[in-house]
Amino acid sequence: FAAPCLQARKDIVLQAVLRDVDGLAFAAPQLQADRELVLAAIRREGAALAFAAPSLKADREIVLEAVRQDWRCLGCAAGALRADRD
Repeated sequence: FAAPCLQARKDIVLQAVLRDVDGLAFAAPQLQADRELVLAAIRREGAALAFAAPSLKADREIVLEAVRQDWRCLGCAAGALRADRD
């Protein structure tokens, strides 16, 4: 856990998620919705998708990056993408 002021600092959260993607779970909501930050976390470990904001769970590129690493990440994707056969 970190103080709220640290949970909202992108530079601190980025360093945390590059060490352990579970750190994204403790990030401020606006950082869980930060595409660049979430994509960096997902590139490290697809399971980080579980901690992304709903808007990013509906982002095709983000979800595909996670699913490339582990197909089970599809379970965290928005319903519309789970149903999409493309």
